[in-house]
Amino acid sequence: MTLALLFPGQGTQHPDLLPWLERTPACAPVLAAMAARIGPDWRAALADAERASDNRFAQTLLTGLSLACWAALAPGLPAPGVIAGYSVGELAAASAAGLCDAATALTLAAQRAERMSQAAALTLPGRASGLLALSALDEARREALCARHGLALAIRIAPDSVIVGGPAEALDAAQAELESQGAGVRITRLAVRIASHTPWMAPAATAFAEDLAAAGLQAPRTWLVGNADGAARRDRAGVLRGLAAQIAAPVRWDACLDSVAERGPRCVLEVGPGRTLAKMWQARHPHLPVRSVEEFGSPQAVVDWVGRVLA
Repeated sequence: MTLALLFPGQGTQHPDLLPWLERTPACAPVLAAMAARIGPDWRAALADAERASDNRFAQTLLTGLSLACWAALAPGLPAPGVIAGYSVGELAAASAAGLCDAATALTLAAQRAERMSQAAALTLPGRASGLLALSALDEARREALCARHGLALAIRIAPDSVIVGGPAEALDAAQAELESQGAGVRITRLAVRIASHTPWMAPAATAFAEDLAAAGLQAPRTWLVGNADGAARRDRAGVLRGLAAQIAAPVRWDACLDSVAERGPRCVLEVGPGRTLAKMWQARHPHLPVRSVEEFGSPQAVVDWVGRVLA
């Protein structure tokens, strides 16, 4: 295999992302479909932190931006051998793998976000929730911290680097405790206003499974790595189960990266805004070259880099 793709999730969006999108004709159909769902002022809206972090806006936005990028890049790149997406990025990854077209993926992204908001209203009525990134914290201390404050593991990046989720007041208390200890733990409150990938999202996982079943989706053409267990699949039923399950189960991103590496890519490309996944890949598999589309000034520059690496 030669090329692997990674699709980012929420938190990577910013007002100046990928300035070439709107002037690239191949991106126009996906951007128009996205704008029809979240408004044509989506780039200006990213300057508003409240709107940019809104679940319904952000999930549709990230799916649309990533698939607009891929529409511009795909004609000039070799077919990928394996694809993975981080959190909501798994939906864009599934579309790029052949599960559905971009318009269907955007519809599913909007449904996914709505299901999650409904689940939060049901399981955490009247309470804000979110995610907290913790680095340089060993597993035993993290589990004890979550138990004390009623939090749950949401994403595992490495044994000592995770994201936890839960009610906002519990996140505040956990952050205050760690800061008071001054133990060198790196703490970041994420711009995500929902406890994604935790048991509070169980109603959303069930409802989204029904949405997926009704969407007329196909088996992917390319190996797709699932967040819920880190396994690579191409069977339709398994992919659909994974897309629903990951909403309420921890994202095993470390296992996802290892699964991608096991399929033998010679080049890895992060498709979408931000550089977060490229940095994670570099930290875990530094011997395999990786870049983010965000690092380049045009789609052609991305295609040229991949061509040089694979030559």
